[in-house]
Parts: sequence; C-alpha cells; structure tokens
Amino acid sequence: MRAFLITESETNFEAILTDTSTEPAEQSDLKIKVDYSSINFKDTMVAIAKSRVRRAPKLIGGVDAAGEVIESSDSNFPVGSKVEVHGDGLGVSRDGGFAEIIYAPSRLATILPSNISTKDSQIIGTAGVTAAQSILALENYGLQPGGEVLVTGATGGVGSLAVSLLAKRGYKPIASTGSPQESQWLLDQGAVRIIGRDEVADKPDRVLGSELWDGAIDCVGGETLAQILRSLKYGAAVAASGLLGGPDIPATVYPFITRNVALIGIDSVEASPETRAGAWKLISEAKLDVSGLIDRVATLEELPEALAAVAKGATRGRVLVVPN
Repeated sequence: MRAFLITESETNFEAILTDTSTEPAEQSDLKIKVDYSSINFKDTMVAIAKSRVRRAPKLIGGVDAAGEVIESSDSNFPVGSKVEVHGDGLGVSRDGGFAEIIYAPSRLATILPSNISTKDSQIIGTAGVTAAQSILALENYGLQPGGEVLVTGATGGVGSLAVSLLAKRGYKPIASTGSPQESQWLLDQGAVRIIGRDEVADKPDRVLGSELWDGAIDCVGGETLAQILRSLKYGAAVAASGLLGGPDIPATVYPFITRNVALIGIDSVEASPETRAGAWKLISEAKLDVSGLIDRVATLEELPEALAAVAKGATRGRVLVVPN
C-alpha cells in the first residue's frame, strides 16, 4: 500500500512516500478504500520535525479522508457505503488519510448525503465541517439570516467555506483577509464586502469599538479575536476555531459584561456523530458548487510541496489529495 509516512527518532526525521502497511487500532474499525484526502493546517504541523502536534513517532499523515467502506462489522455502515472520516487521533496519533487504505472507528465516520461525492466531501473536508459547525453554533445563539457576519482568515479552508455557506444560508459575509489580490475570488464565493486584516480593529484607543458585527467566524485567534470581541453588536457571538494569530487573547471582560457578547469554541475533532451529521446536513442543503474552492490537486508524491504551501499560507481554498 502506498502512503505518506512520517517517522522521527532522536537523530532522524523523514516524511516520505513509501510502500507500507496499516492495521486496525480496534477490531471493530471500518476498513475504507480512500478515494480522496485533503490538506488541513494541522497536517502541516504534524509533518515537521519536533512536532508538538504529532503524538506518535511513526504514522501515516492526513487528518481527513473519504472513500468506500470495504470491510465493516457495524450494520450502520454496510460495505459499499460512501463515507467521510476525520477526528480523534487520525493523522495525529494513529494512521490517517494520506494512504490508499485507512482504518477508522465508526464514531468518526459519516455516511455522505447523496448529493455530495467523496471528492466534493474532501474539497469541503474538516474545514467545511468546522465552518458548518460555526454557523450552527451562531444560529443556536440567536444569529438570524440577513445579518452581517465577519469571517477572518477568509482565503483559508475554514474561512472560504464559511463565506460560501453563509451566503447560501442568507447571511451577508464580510471577508477579512491579508491577501487583497484574492478579493474578486472571495466576492465570487459569496462575500458582500472585503476588508483587510488591519481593518478588523475599530477605535483601538477605546475600551470598546463600534458595534459592527451581527456575528463572526474567527479562524485566526490572537489579537484578531480580541478585536472582534470589542466590535460585536450587543448580544452577538463569535465562533472561534483557529490560532494562526497566536493562542493568547489580549482582551478585557468589558465586551462580555457590557454588551453581553459570547465567545463560542468550535472543535470538529471530538464532535459527536450527531454534530457531524448536522454539519453535513447544512452543507448538503447549501448545494455548493465547490469546484472553485480547489487550489490544487496533489498526488502523494507532491505532498511535501503542497504541505509547504499550506504552511506558508500560499494557497486559497483547499488542496485535494489523490492517494491512488
């Protein structure tokens, strides 16, 4: 079996395409023939020496995968089912999706809606599931269609899919990006307005900024998240899922106690099967044309270059991986 294998010892590090084998971590694991995988920012952090994210000295990378179930002991996932799988330790502490075959527990798998192919599911990927979870969380908090929703890191995987899904769901996405050359592309995805990353801050000399956003989806973290909290409208919320801008939030309690705003954390890794199903239902209902979200298609041989591009932020949208 061909796979992108990452190994590290005290004296050596390698991330290479090789012929290897994989075994189920649990006897009940589904065996899935991988049609497609995709690159997430987490994959770039796993595939480096002295990684703080990787939890095994040797594993196959790839936190996402989609394909056909070829062996199953779970009646809910019969052989022939088309599934998407992500989460738990896939590609982090156990073998992941950068391979021709993946084993995964059924709790991490979702049978794809009939209008979403395995290819489209990986253009959408964990990024799209995270974006959909973010929208559902904001709606559960009270966000109503028609509102202006700020999306930071809008040219990235989560951000670009959040823009598209919000537009399809009747919201007005405001896309924040550090790549102004991609403005027309973001408008094509459904953004109603583009702002620079520095424009997120409002009235920085005051404790609070103007009330600007009906809601926000933040893929950056750090200072950006702090500025969003200062500028949410009364009773609004921000769904946060990224830390590219740093893990610390240099914020005060004022937005929380004077404007009743909320910070909602979004995690797709340990999401329940019900949460995953809800996210895929939202995505299915949106009927996205995701072809415009493909930055490139990479074979396993091309993974090192593609991972480097994602790590540098030199992509827009999604990188699709074809293992076969």
